[in-house]
Amino acid sequence: MRKILITVFDMEIGGIERSLINMLESFDYSKYEVDLFICKHSGDFLSLIPDKVNLLPEIDSYTVFRASMLDCLKKGQLLALGIRVLSKAISTWKAKVRKLKEGSGYIQMQLVQKYTTYFLPKIGKQYDLAISYAWPHDIVASKVDAVKKIAWIHTDYSELEIDNKMDLAVWCKYDAIASISEACTDAFIKTYPTLEKKIQLIENITSPAFIRKMADDHIHLDAEHQDHFNIVSVGRLSYVKGFDMAVKALRLLHDRGLTSIKWFVVGYGGYEEQLKELIVANNLTDSFILVGKQMNPYPYIKLCDLYVQPSRYEGKAVTVTEAKILGKPIIITNYPTSSSQIEDGVDGMICELSVEGIAEGIEEMYTRSELRTGFMNNNVRQDYSNTWELNKLYGVI
Repeated sequence: MRKILITVFDMEIGGIERSLINMLESFDYSKYEVDLFICKHSGDFLSLIPDKVNLLPEIDSYTVFRASMLDCLKKGQLLALGIRVLSKAISTWKAKVRKLKEGSGYIQMQLVQKYTTYFLPKIGKQYDLAISYAWPHDIVASKVDAVKKIAWIHTDYSELEIDNKMDLAVWCKYDAIASISEACTDAFIKTYPTLEKKIQLIENITSPAFIRKMADDHIHLDAEHQDHFNIVSVGRLSYVKGFDMAVKALRLLHDRGLTSIKWFVVGYGGYEEQLKELIVANNLTDSFILVGKQMNPYPYIKLCDLYVQPSRYEGKAVTVTEAKILGKPIIITNYPTSSSQIEDGVDGMICELSVEGIAEGIEEMYTRSELRTGFMNNNVRQDYSNTWELNKLYGVI
């Protein structure tokens, strides 16, 4: 039986983690023995890991990559604390020199993982295939013994503000690189043209039966919400996801008299306080509602009138495919990889990536019920199961 190792940092609620669960649900366990190494055993999705997966024990020194300096100090991880301080100083300087709009966060993460990895113990045994499922990919590159190694691309590398030279050195240690869409592949190759021959398209595994079953869970909506036109978005509360534009777009729509529209955002993240302030400033407290962390977002999608993904950039948003599976009309912004998610005018609408563009797209969907119905019918007719994508992964072995 072939032995496979998969690594990820934690199992907090997110699109990458949901796609990993779908992959684990779909493996052929009669042929493959799967070990899962999670750096930090935290997150609501831990309970969704299939029983046939062998979850390796947590190693304390691997839990510090995303810990605060204070937490490193409390745990007595003085080496990690020193690396964190040094990485913060270097990344802040680099971000200032390059004038990065998203700050130094990604570069700091790279530096912390690079320097901390030197001091970490090796993981597990000898594997036929080791999979690094989420960036950064230093751990599998340096701390795992495997015949073949593959790392995953989940985002648009033309938009990611990182130290590309440092990143390239890690990618070069892999035998193959899995990209979730053609658009992600194109953006990656433009950034790293020397790696083109390593790229292989392996789309996110989706399980329509699992998603529809989860969507049947009951949630309570107040009577006033049932009488409104309800928009739902799912995603991490961050600048990248564009929820600040969503708030301003809803303000525009209300100013145009479309006050029956309410917008629900399912998710959590570091941008929450800024969003709350923006919601209050735009007098939308009762209409733009942050639902918070939800292990199961599917009932919210099932009950909505419209699903909107207002992102500034994406790799291939898992939630958009899930909204299709649940037969919803969809709007996404025109981020660089948008055409890999939606065929504009067929299974949804691609609107201009701006506050005005989002508002106009929603207004058109709101006023044209026949347009929404057409998208819903087209999505319901499609089969979104794709477990055969795993054959490409088996082929790497």
